[in-house]
Amino acid sequence: MKTIRIVALAAAVLTLLACVESPTGRRQMMLFSNGEMSQMGVAAFDEMKQKMTVNRDGKVNGYVTCVADAITARLPAQWRGSWEVVVFEEKSANAFALPGKKIGVHTGIFSVAKNADQLATVLGHEVAHVLAQHSAERMSLQSVTGTGAQLLAVLLGDSPQKATVMGMLGLGAQYGLVLPYGRAQESEADVLGVDLMARAGFNPAASIDLWKNMSAAGNGQPPEFMSTHPSHQTRINDLQRQQKKAAPLYQQARAQGIRPNCG
Repeated sequence: MKTIRIVALAAAVLTLLACVESPTGRRQMMLFSNGEMSQMGVAAFDEMKQKMTVNRDGKVNGYVTCVADAITARLPAQWRGSWEVVVFEEKSANAFALPGKKIGVHTGIFSVAKNADQLATVLGHEVAHVLAQHSAERMSLQSVTGTGAQLLAVLLGDSPQKATVMGMLGLGAQYGLVLPYGRAQESEADVLGVDLMARAGFNPAASIDLWKNMSAAGNGQPPEFMSTHPSHQTRINDLQRQQKKAAPLYQQARAQGIRPNCG
């Protein structure tokens, strides 16, 4: 009964905390402010620049910055301004955006992002994470999950069932809450990102090609229920459905003369 009461209390607390909505209308738990997250993002980015090798090739940096600037220029007013863009010499096909208006791109991304439209898919997705405040959401979730586990350990005391319950809680938190939450954020960033790239004048159909390239280059993924990311095929299916909305945004941008010329 004590465990049931704890679970009920935790559910009530989570309900009270989940009072923020993402840009797609999904309810979010948010315990950290934009200012706090920006400070952490800037500090993390500065550390990366010190520890990782920064690419100094003018052509490469000009290309990446052109795509990034085209996307950030079309953001809502509060997110516009100067975003710092850095290319890192890393073989992994990856990129990221951090609160504090920071964008990092690994040179390995060029093995799957074959042109500006496909690179815009990647950067639109990463910038969408920032707009939707996914970093703050994840930190809030981890904070509540960790605190809940500690509270339960204290309340169970020296109960013989303590080890079993704590083990089950670990699995429950990992597979029942943390991982699905990560997939929801990734799918949301896909949807928001493809709209961002379309508004910036990049062809949203390239998002499907990008993820086909990702799938072809991948060495296999864990089962989707054990991953923080949707499977490649799930993403492709979702992006195909999103084309109905994104394609008109792209055509509107082109009609307005928004045509990024990123070589």
